Amino acid sequence: MRLSWNMAPAGAWDFWIDRGGTFTDVIGRDPRGRLHPMKLLSESPAYADAAVEAIRRLLGLASGAPIPAGAIRVVKMGTTVATNALLERRGERTLLVTTRGFRDALEIGYQARPKIFARNIQKPEQLYSGVVEIDERVLADGTVEAPPDPESVRTALAEAKAQGYDAAAIVFMHAYRYPAHERLVGRIARDLGFAQVSESHVASALIKLVGRGDTTVVDAYLSPILARYVGQVSRDLDIERTGARVMFMMSSGGLTSANLFAGKDAILSGPAGGVVAMARTGVSAGFRRVIGFDMGGTSTDVAHFDGQFERAFETEVAGVRMRAPMMKIHTVAAGGPDRIASLPAKRPDEVRPPDDIMNITRAPVRSTSSARETCPT
Repeated sequence: MRLSWNMAPAGAWDFWIDRGGTFTDVIGRDPRGRLHPMKLLSESPAYADAAVEAIRRLLGLASGAPIPAGAIRVVKMGTTVATNALLERRGERTLLVTTRGFRDALEIGYQARPKIFARNIQKPEQLYSGVVEIDERVLADGTVEAPPDPESVRTALAEAKAQGYDAAAIVFMHAYRYPAHERLVGRIARDLGFAQVSESHVASALIKLVGRGDTTVVDAYLSPILARYVGQVSRDLDIERTGARVMFMMSSGGLTSANLFAGKDAILSGPAGGVVAMARTGVSAGFRRVIGFDMGGTSTDVAHFDGQFERAFETEVAGVRMRAPMMKIHTVAAGGPDRIASLPAKRPDEVRPPDDIMNITRAPVRSTSSARETCPT
């Protein structure tokens, strides 16, 4: 039974939310400790945001109605907003600002060839679409060989801003240890109106230009999308008036406050929550070794648990390298509808009408004794 806020005793609700690309799942705990689940489409013309709409419904409020002050204690959310934006390449148009002579360093990367015998090399798409080289250089021992000229920097960044760039990733040589030049250029970019400025000494203050640079670009590429979503949720919940505390799951499996939630920490926000739930569910059922397979509507996540959480600090997701603590999860851009739609139809009797595509529950198998001729799944 759904409990109306007007019927509830004095106290506040807690909400746990999994905001996926297709569905949003919400569990609310009322002041009496009872649990109330709800599932909504993540995108619908009927409401602005599925998570907030579910909260309103569980509180017994009309769509768009203001949330009473003190009605919500805490909202803890895992979201695939950043994951899906990365998989589908829907992030912010990003400008790479780097030391002159290193414009191709991130594209060259580590010169790794995952398929060493492939003749048709498919290079991963870069997240940045423009590059500005700055005449600056700090040596490894901190010696300033070439300080940046503020006016030249301002001119170059102003031209990029006029071209429509609103996110900048600043990556200079040895800035992990000597960040003064990045700070100077970052201030100029903000003064010019760049909404998102990610500096490598903040995003990933570690040695190695490529890993630090990749992480900074990811942060600049995804943080604006996250900021818009977090801002929307915070405004809809009117957190300053209601006192609701909003926290987001990070890729590492920990929680952070909404104002600290950044793109580089959000790649596996939703999937990380799934790994934690998988592990806790398995342990409670008496299993300390668990394999998790989570096929959503947009992406599929696979992970395993062997008595402790496994984390990686330098990994690759959707062809993008990054260096940030995150759960070891393999994610592919193939959800349920994608998988169904990709099933081959090699015989006339296997043709599926488009209108009936969502009614398919399994792939048809040819009547043959040869396993090699079985329709692949």
